[in-house]
Amino acid sequence: MKVLVIQQRYGIGDMVIFSPYIQAISKKCGVPVSILAKKSSKASEIFSEDNSVNEIIDLEKSLDTIRGFFKLSKILKEKNFDRVYIFNGSLRYNLIAKHAGIKSIFQYPLFTSKDIIFQTAKIFTENSIGEIVDTQPSIKTDKKKSGMIFDKNYKHIILGLSASGETKRWGVNNFVKVTNKVSKEYKCKFYLAGGSADQKIIDEFINKSESKNFFSLTNLNIKEIISIIKYADLYLGNDTGFMHISSALGVRCIGIFIDSPAYAYSGYSKNIKAIIPRGETINSTTHNTNGRDKISLDDVIQKVLEYITR
Repeated sequence: MKVLVIQQRYGIGDMVIFSPYIQAISKKCGVPVSILAKKSSKASEIFSEDNSVNEIIDLEKSLDTIRGFFKLSKILKEKNFDRVYIFNGSLRYNLIAKHAGIKSIFQYPLFTSKDIIFQTAKIFTENSIGEIVDTQPSIKTDKKKSGMIFDKNYKHIILGLSASGETKRWGVNNFVKVTNKVSKEYKCKFYLAGGSADQKIIDEFINKSESKNFFSLTNLNIKEIISIIKYADLYLGNDTGFMHISSALGVRCIGIFIDSPAYAYSGYSKNIKAIIPRGETINSTTHNTNGRDKISLDDVIQKVLEYITR
C-alpha cells in the first residue's frame, strides 16, 4: 500500500502540530507515508529521523495554483498512491487526488475553515483510522550528540525572540529585562532561535543584554537546531515554530501570545504554558488581539523562575 498525506500549511509549527496524526496514519496503515508539503514547513528536517515518513513531496509554489493542477496530478499519479489523507477542506485537492487516480480518499469536510487546528486534525484522524490519537507531538531525533557541551551547572534556555509578524513579537527589550533578572538568580546560557531574516533582532538582543552567555542559532538548519533544543531546560518566547519544536522534544515552554490564537497553538501540548494579555482569556486571545503592551513582565519572570527550578 502507498499512502499520501497532504498538509499544505506554511508553518513549521503547523507541521509539528500535525505530526502525531501523520505518525498515527502510518502506524494504522502499516507503511511509512509520503507527505505533500511546502518547503517552508521544514517537513524534510522534522521527519528526517522518523520511520513513519519515507518521502516529502515539495509543494512548490507553481503547483499550488490553478495552472499547477494538472502538473501536480501527474506527479501524484506517477507515484501510484492507493490512499490519501487530506488535512484541509479544499475541493481542489479532492479533485487532484481523483484526477491522480487515488481510489481511497479521506478528507476534512469540504470548505472547512477557521478551525482549531489540532482539534479538527484529531477528529479527522480518529474518524479515519478508528483509533484515539494523542495531540502531544514527539519529534524523533538522532541519538548522536549535537557536538556542543551542555554544562549541567547552567540552565539552558531557548529564546524565541522573533515571530511570523511584528504584532506577534513581545519585543526585544522585554526579553532583555527577563533574561537579566533570571541571570542574577541562576547561571544561564541562552540560545537565540531564529533564521537569517531575524539577524537584526538577534543583534539587538546581544547588544542590550547584560549576559554574554548566549549562542545564536541563526546559521543552523532545523535539524541542527533540533539537536540542540532537545537538551534545553526551557523555551521562552513568542509563538514560533521553535516553541512547537521545543514542545515536541519534551522541553517545558513559556509561550507569549499577544496576537495569535493562544488555545489553538498551545492547547494541544502539556508542555506549553501560554502567557496571554491582561483582560484576555486563552480562548479570546487570537488574531488582532494586539496585546503586546498587556503582558505582565513580572508574570513572565515569575513563571520562568518557577519552571527552571522544577
